[in-house]
Amino acid sequence: MEIVTTIRHEVLTLPAARLGPDNPLPALRPLDEMHRIEDRDKKDLPRDMARQIGYAPLHSLLPVPVRDGYDRDRAPRSLDALVIENDRLRATVLPGLGGRIASLVHKPTGRELLYVNPVFQPANFALNGAWFSGGIEWNIGATGHTTLSCSPVHAARVPAPDGGEMLRLWEWERLRDLPFQVDLWLPDGSDFLYVGARIRNPHERQVPTYWWSNIAVPEDCRVLAPAEEAYHFGYEQRLRRVPVPEYDGVDRTYPPNSTYAADYFYEVPGDRRRWIAALDADGHGLVQTSTDTLRGRKLFVWGRGPGGRSWQQWLTEPGTGGYCEIQAGLARTQLEHVRLEPESEVSWLEAYGPFEARREGEWGAVLDEAEARLEGVLPRADVDAAYTAWLRCADTDPGERLAAGSGWGALEVLRAGWKLPGTPFDESTLGEEQRPWLRLLRAGSFPEPPESRPPGGTLVARHWRDMLETAPATGLTEYHLGVAQWHGGDRAQAVRSWERGLAQDGPSWPVLRCLAVADREERNPERAADHYVRAFDDLCREAGDADGDPAGEWTAAVAALGREAIEALLAVGRTADARSVWERLAPATRARGRFRLVEAGLLLAEGRNEEARAVFDAGFEVADLREGDEVIGRLWARLTDEPLPDRYDFRMRPTP
Repeated sequence: MEIVTTIRHEVLTLPAARLGPDNPLPALRPLDEMHRIEDRDKKDLPRDMARQIGYAPLHSLLPVPVRDGYDRDRAPRSLDALVIENDRLRATVLPGLGGRIASLVHKPTGRELLYVNPVFQPANFALNGAWFSGGIEWNIGATGHTTLSCSPVHAARVPAPDGGEMLRLWEWERLRDLPFQVDLWLPDGSDFLYVGARIRNPHERQVPTYWWSNIAVPEDCRVLAPAEEAYHFGYEQRLRRVPVPEYDGVDRTYPPNSTYAADYFYEVPGDRRRWIAALDADGHGLVQTSTDTLRGRKLFVWGRGPGGRSWQQWLTEPGTGGYCEIQAGLARTQLEHVRLEPESEVSWLEAYGPFEARREGEWGAVLDEAEARLEGVLPRADVDAAYTAWLRCADTDPGERLAAGSGWGALEVLRAGWKLPGTPFDESTLGEEQRPWLRLLRAGSFPEPPESRPPGGTLVARHWRDMLETAPATGLTEYHLGVAQWHGGDRAQAVRSWERGLAQDGPSWPVLRCLAVADREERNPERAADHYVRAFDDLCREAGDADGDPAGEWTAAVAALGREAIEALLAVGRTADARSVWERLAPATRARGRFRLVEAGLLLAEGRNEEARAVFDAGFEVADLREGDEVIGRLWARLTDEPLPDRYDFRMRPTP
């Protein structure tokens, strides 16, 4: 049989915002994550769910940097894409943006099966900041959108089980130090895209893991999943069991029926097939199914309230259609993490394709008919057989490289000597970020940053911490060692390392900023403010002496530290010092929406209420406004009793 599946390069040009530089300050403060539940909600949960919710929740982003340098100035820009296509389906993949499937078209009908975002607009939804909506994303790491949302992954051609070609994507997930792969396979004549996925644990210890495949579809649909109950989670941070389809007098399987943003984690019975579908008014849409390892199914809705509408418009062009997400994961809910035993792996196969079924009628009958239709077009046994066939190819070495990811996997493989068939992390992928750590690994010492650049990121795993502890004690080594100790929970030792770093040659601002954060966490705000003033003064001197700033690293450092310093100074009433920091920020920094909000808060603290109100009246957009963050509304309420203007209303829960 002639195999006609093809893989090719393509370039997408669309209105896109710039990602900008990452935040150069290590993320020392506790993770700002909305997906937490109260202890009172845990006592009535199934025992295994409660155990997995309590198992190894993520408390820190380290070693991953915060991505907050993006803007909202969209202009036509090119994005590299890879297209895998047979005679029935065409999938467009973005290897530079987490390997997301941006589009999935059913060629015989011309139907787009996904919600395709017409723009690229990062927003603060990923664990580390930058994320964008649309398509199918692969979420690995911990509760929340992956830190790889806007990062490149490796890609290559690989022989498929049927003799054709697969598209392999792979990377090193840094929060949990785990390699993973995603293989996209389109058998000839198939209406379904197969996705083989695998997460490995090469360590000699148990590691928590997490996976959810998030599928954006147009929200004017009905979502079907084989469940009579679901766990509802909203931005009130309560988890409760609710009936499906109707809850609180409303059929929640129709996304437009909800007012506020919410998750519905479906309780799929253990013996039922794992699947979920979104169907339009004519009964056409997308179905996703998998082998049983991918246990969970979920519906996310933005809701019809003003906050949900604001977020929908924020993520795309005004006037475009909204979306919801249907999802599939390793656990019942996204609040859970799964144990991955030492030197083991977990793998599964998913299938995505067009679907047609009756969506109206009595819930049980609708589900039975849909499941029978699914069995007719893609039998459960065929999915299991495809998984078995794919497993035989999972270790096959990739052929032609189509895209390059990061060098972090190569660094870890060099350190440990691991053999990871199917997912090679070649030494050739090592880059500027890995170079000082390669020097530490091979020579036992940590080099100074070249050309007086700000210090790069810190590796915090125990093996890197051990190397830092035995390296020659320089100011930079003590700085990185303190960050690793802080991450490991040894805060007192971290402070001692940073204090030793102050006595060494080199810039003092990195360690002074770390000491300021430590003071804030230890509830010593006055001393934190003092450290911030000293840190900002030293940074401004260092940045002024630097020979240019072509990558914008110094500007990003001054902006990030200035923002933290102003917040800390206002917290103790030192408005004059806060004003001094503000005046030394670059004009372009002060013009950014986040800093316009900072300015309004500073003016209010100075008693200049009319000028603070004028900032709101002039208008601003906080590009990195965090999911669920109500800071704009709180500041507005301090200024006036008037209703919060729609342009600033991003509230995702009922008003208290």
